[in-house]
Parts: sequence; structure tokens; C-alpha cells
Amino acid sequence: MIHSRVHVSDLREHVGRTVSVCGWVNTLRLQRKMQFVIVRDGTGLVQVTHKRDDGPLEAQLESLTAESAVRITGRVVDAAQVNLGGLEIVPEAVEILNLAAAPLPIDEHTGLEQRLDWRFLDVRRRPATQLMFAVQTTLEQGMREYAYAQGATEMHTPKLMGTASESGAEVFELGYFARSAYLAQSPQFYKQMAISSGIDKVFEIGPVFRAEPSFTSRHATEFTGVDVELAWIDDVEEVMAFEEQMLAHAITQVADAHGQAIHELFGVEVTVPTTPFPRITMAEAHEILRKGGWDPQEAKEDLDPEGERNISAHIKKATGHDFVFITHYPVGIRPFYHMRSAADPGVTLSFDLLWKGLEVTTGAQREHRYDVLLKQAAEKGMSPEPMQDYFNAFRYGCPPHGGLGMGLGRVLMVLLGLDSIREATFLFRGPNRLTP
Repeated sequence: MIHSRVHVSDLREHVGRTVSVCGWVNTLRLQRKMQFVIVRDGTGLVQVTHKRDDGPLEAQLESLTAESAVRITGRVVDAAQVNLGGLEIVPEAVEILNLAAAPLPIDEHTGLEQRLDWRFLDVRRRPATQLMFAVQTTLEQGMREYAYAQGATEMHTPKLMGTASESGAEVFELGYFARSAYLAQSPQFYKQMAISSGIDKVFEIGPVFRAEPSFTSRHATEFTGVDVELAWIDDVEEVMAFEEQMLAHAITQVADAHGQAIHELFGVEVTVPTTPFPRITMAEAHEILRKGGWDPQEAKEDLDPEGERNISAHIKKATGHDFVFITHYPVGIRPFYHMRSAADPGVTLSFDLLWKGLEVTTGAQREHRYDVLLKQAAEKGMSPEPMQDYFNAFRYGCPPHGGLGMGLGRVLMVLLGLDSIREATFLFRGPNRLTP
């Protein structure tokens, strides 16, 4: 008789009945008189208890190895002495679906790099990592819900480009038939083309490639970007308002669905941010930081990681807020397509969003006027010819617009208090890692 599969978390409803549980062997305790097997599925752990009787079940249980995939059919019994939910399964049939090789290549003491070599086992064996992907799903779903509610259109832009996008230095070049192609560093230009196509609000959640030889805890060579572009804006402020509302909505969804589990497995309280987020100009940030002894030579235009952490700590102390928008970045450290301030041509109408000291987003109002865009590209020493398709999008009535690019892995990192983006990615890609 075939018994339908029951998840471990639902076993309490089946006490006294015979059910099948499918999962992995978590641990084996094979004693002289009893055999105990802890079986794990995606929802929890259950103890399988068998009294030795020299029968076929005893031999099957004896042959098991850790992480073998099994289907155990048996009676669900109340067992107050058992820690795992006060239940156990008394087996009637054991099916070994896939016997795991022994010993396992990783255990609970294995370091991160080796765990990444065996990521499928690492994810399977750690409930916290399983939860992380559930959180990622809810987070993306919340962002999409907000974007859809605002009337945004979800786009899928090319990842292969005929010319290097924003700057030649950080792109991956690959053979494309008899010529070269480049992996997109950002959907930026294509988002702007969609705006010029008459699509008012555009967003995309997709892969982004950066050929940066960075070995930090927050850089990856391939990551998932959340990109938004909004047409007919009056001010970059509208882009920031969109983002803070989108994040507040998505984090609310995560708190509702997973708040308790995150607290138990990560020791982190998910707090839904209040809006609006604090805003501070780059000039103000520099002033505050230099009073505290940061950048004594006054040589830095941008914020380094230490500066980002310090300004976030300052804002947290002053306002109680974990988020802060840094606005009005100098022209010298922003791309040519960022609009410049009419009141102060030395700064751009741009922002970064910091969350607990980590930059998670860059955004700006874009320059939509063709002649101004050409002039700003020339000032950056860029030749218009390779980018003619991009410039063409602004020659025939492109509206004012602005947008943002957010790193999904960085948001997860901060949300769950992870030490590295390697932990916040299913299969990490970095300068030294192309496998598995």
C-alpha cells in the first residue's frame, strides 16, 4: 500500500496513523538493542525508532549513511521523551532512494571556502541557509508587488552587449562569432531605452556582471541586481521615495512571513523601517566625518567603507534610523549620464543608499537632453561613436527620468546579519571562483 508523503512539520496531525516521510538521514545512533535514525526534510527533524529484531528492517537501517535519501513508512507515535516534537516514527518499511557516500566532504567545522566547494551539501545541511532562500523569495516578491502596484512594467534586457557599457575597465569580454561581445555591467542603458520607448515605469531583477578584481566581503563578479527606472519625474527625490517605499513593503513581507524563524536561526530582529529615510548630502557627510578625524588629508571625494560605516553610525545615533540616503555626489565620481545640479554644477542629482553602514543602492536622475549628454560624455573623455545606439535614444523626445540599481545579495546580507556576500548567494562567483 502506497502512503502519501507527509512533511515532518505536519506529523502531529497524523498520530496513530501510518505515513511516509521522505528526507535525508541527519544522524544515526545504532545501539545494542535499539536503532535511532533522525530523518530531516525541508520542514524539520523526526526520530525513527526501531527495536532490533534480526529482521530486514534492522539490516536496512544498519546500512544507512549520513545524508542518504530515504523514504520511511511507519506509524506516528506520541513519545513525550523525544525532544523532536514529542513524536517518533516506528518504521514498517525503509526505502533507500540514494545511499550517500561516506565520509562526507564537509562537516559543521568546515570553513567557508570548502563549504562553497560543496555548496549543495552545505545548503541542505543548514536550516539557516534554507531559510535564507525562502527570505530571498519573499523579499523579491515584496519588491515586485510594490513595483506592480505602482504600475511598473517588468523588463528583461540583454546581458550581451556589442560595446562595453559604462566604462571599459570592469567588463568581461567574450568571443561572439567573429567579434567581441561584453557582459552587461548593468541594465542601465536598456532601462533608459525602455523609458524612451514610452514605458513609464520599468524594473528588472536579473544578473549583473562586474569584472572587478575585488576580494572584499561585499563584491561578486556576478550578482543579482534590482533595477528601476521612472519616467516624467520632476526630481531625483521621486526615485528615493519609490525605493524607500518598495523596501519598507518588502521588509514588512519578510517580517510577517519569516520574522520568528530569522530570530531563531540568525539571532536577528527584522525591523520594518519607517519612511521617509534620512537624507544627507555628500558635503554634509564629509563635514561630519572629518570632524570625527576621518580623511585627515581631505583627499577623498567618495566615501570609503569606513566612512560609510561611520556616517551610518552617526545617523543611527541622531535619528534612530538604520537607513540613510547620501545625496549630491561630486561630478568627478559619478558616470557621465547623471544629471548635474542647476544650482551647483559641481554635483550630480544622485544618491547612494546605505543600510547599517553598507552601500546597497546607487541611483540618480539621468541626463535626458541629447546635447548635454554628449557634452558630459566628452568631458569624461568618452567617444560617442561606440555608444551611438545609446545616444540615439535621447534624440527624439526622451522624457526626464531617474532610477536606481540595488544589489539583492547585499540587502540579504544586512537583513540576516551575514558576514559575507558569499553566504548570501546560492553559487558565488568571484575572481577566484567559477565553480561549482
